[in-house]
Amino acid sequence: MSGTIPGTLSRRTLLGGVSAAGLSLALSSGGSAAAAEVAYAAFRVVRACPGEPGRPEITLPEGYTLVPGEKYAVAGRAEFYAFVQGPRNTAGIEVAVRWPGVPVAAVVHQDTRPALRRDPSDRHTVRFTLPVAGVSPDANQPTLQVWSQPDISPGMNWRIEHNDPDRAAGPWATVEWPEVEVKSVVHQLVAAHTVFRDSGMVETAAAKGHRFVLMGFETNNTLHTDNPPHWHISYNSGRDFNAPTHNPHYWLDTEGRTFYNGMDVTGLGRFKHYAGDPAPIYDFLGDANGGRGNLVVTTTIRADGGLDIAPPTGPAYAIAAGRDGTLRDEVTVERAGRPWLRIATTDHVRLGLLTIRTHDLQSPSRPRTQQLRYDRLTGVQKTPYVSPIA
Repeated sequence: MSGTIPGTLSRRTLLGGVSAAGLSLALSSGGSAAAAEVAYAAFRVVRACPGEPGRPEITLPEGYTLVPGEKYAVAGRAEFYAFVQGPRNTAGIEVAVRWPGVPVAAVVHQDTRPALRRDPSDRHTVRFTLPVAGVSPDANQPTLQVWSQPDISPGMNWRIEHNDPDRAAGPWATVEWPEVEVKSVVHQLVAAHTVFRDSGMVETAAAKGHRFVLMGFETNNTLHTDNPPHWHISYNSGRDFNAPTHNPHYWLDTEGRTFYNGMDVTGLGRFKHYAGDPAPIYDFLGDANGGRGNLVVTTTIRADGGLDIAPPTGPAYAIAAGRDGTLRDEVTVERAGRPWLRIATTDHVRLGLLTIRTHDLQSPSRPRTQQLRYDRLTGVQKTPYVSPIA
């Protein structure tokens, strides 16, 4: 989805990732002396050009420190990110970043880009205002996550992670970049969304106050070491993950094929499924099926590494391998046992541009191409997604 600094009039300069521990009494945001409520914030310093990972000097106001620990101060080729702790201040504190020899292009906090103030007396320094309001470091995960949400509507919560090898952090910074798996996840997410829309299962979930959650994995977030490569078709029997949930984890091989489903079910632990094993998902409404309720959908890993998706009624669907027998560059979507669509995606993460190409295999029409534009540093969408079956 995780000591005391004496009060003086000086400002404290910290090298990225190095911090004194603890907080003292401080002035609250209203200006009165009080035992400060400790809050947290995170920010990403984005370099103009990727290069050898390094750490800038960070200057914080008195009473604020960097959160200690390797996962809270991370250097990558494209950026450096850090977490701050100190008295709650929703208006924001001034942070100064000095990085000699490394031009700073932007700073990111949550899904925004705070305005940068260049220091006229020091060309290596930028300043910005950082709200400090998170109840924990984990509350700042949106700062690290770069994803779009093409469909957030009743019954559906779909996101696409935009992974960049130059932003790799945690375990992903020390292993070979999972390029094929990253590509395959996006093809399959687009295909899964199309299937759930065409089948009417989204509307059925919405009528119950439930939702499907489609998502992949991210490679730049040390608060959530999201590995190995996988994707999800989750079902919340309620509004969010606090409700009883079936949460499949579809693991991918190096050709982008699913080979294992570790499905976590609220109250029941993890169910393990392999190729050919049906994995039913229920709605937790009623006592049927051992108290798991009514059948929502059954997914089964295919021999080709794709996924069969069978609603309780109506035609069955499949996300199958592409023309080369893998899921590297495209997927084939089947409906009622017949090839229906061919879907291929290309995510230009440096440009903030996702291209989706859909070919109707039951019609002689030309392939349809859609371009979904997003902020390359936050994932916030600039153009809407239009389903190929709309």
